[in-house]
Amino acid sequence: MICPECGLVVGDRVIDVGSEWRTFSNDKATKDPSRVGDTQNPLLSDGDLTTMIGKGTGAASFDEFGNSKYQNRRTMSSSDRAMMNAFREITNMADRINLPRNIVDRTNNLFKQVYEQKSLKGRSNDAIASACLYIACRQEGVPRTFKEICAVSRISKKEIGRCFKLILKALETSVDLITTGDFMSRFCSNLGLPKQVQMAATHIARKAVELDLVPGRSPISVAAAAIYMASQASAEKRTQKEIGDIAGVADVTIRQSYRLIYPRAPDLFPADFKFDTPVDKLPQL
Repeated sequence: MICPECGLVVGDRVIDVGSEWRTFSNDKATKDPSRVGDTQNPLLSDGDLTTMIGKGTGAASFDEFGNSKYQNRRTMSSSDRAMMNAFREITNMADRINLPRNIVDRTNNLFKQVYEQKSLKGRSNDAIASACLYIACRQEGVPRTFKEICAVSRISKKEIGRCFKLILKALETSVDLITTGDFMSRFCSNLGLPKQVQMAATHIARKAVELDLVPGRSPISVAAAAIYMASQASAEKRTQKEIGDIAGVADVTIRQSYRLIYPRAPDLFPADFKFDTPVDKLPQL
C-alpha cells in the first residue's frame, strides 16, 4: 500500500480480515465456496476467530463405530454468544426501519459497553438493545420515536423508556433534545406532502415554540398539529387520523395541540405561503 501523494510505503503486507468466497472451475456447484471463517468482529473478546474442521471423507476420519474422530467444538463464550444474539437482533430492527450501517455500529458499541459494565442486571438483552438503538439514533441526528422502536422490537414502550434512562446514567452520556424539525421531513415525506407544505409546517411548529404556545407538549405532537394546519390550508389536505398513524400519536393529542396554536394561526404561516383555504376558514375543532 503506497501513498499516491508522496510515495510513502504505508504497508507491504496488508491482510484482509473479511470473509473469502471463491469457486474454482473443478469445484461442484454444491460445494461451500467459503475458504476461511467469518469476518473478524472487534466487539467480541477473541475477535470471533475460529477454526472449522471439514467433514471427513476417508476411512481414517472415522472410528470403528463410524463416528467422526475430529469434531468442531463450540469455543465461543457465553458472553460472546449473548452479544452475538443481541447484535443480530439490532441488525434486524435497524433493517425493518431502514437505518444505515453507522447507526447499527454505534448501537453495537453502546450495547457492548452496557453489557460489560453489568450495570443493568435483571433487564433483558432485547430491552437493552432496543434502548441502545433509540440512543444511537438520537446521537447520530436521526431520532426515532419510542413507538417506532417499539414497533420493530418485542419490548414494551415503558420498558424501553426505563432502560433508556438507566443506560444514560450508567454510561454517563447524554443525548440532544429532540425538536419538531427532527421529524418534520420524514413525516411529510411519508404523508406524500409537497415541499411547500413541509416548509410551512416547519415554520408553524418553530413559531409556535418561539411564542410559547405549546408549553409541556412533546415535539412530536406539535409537529403533527403543525402538519395538520399546513395541510388544511393547502390543496393537499390530510386528516388527523392519517397524520396520527404516521406520527404515532392519537387523534385527540393532535386536536389538543392544534387548539393551542389555532388562535395565533395568522402569525404562524410563512409570508410567501400560497393559501388554498384562507386562515379564517381553517377547522376550529
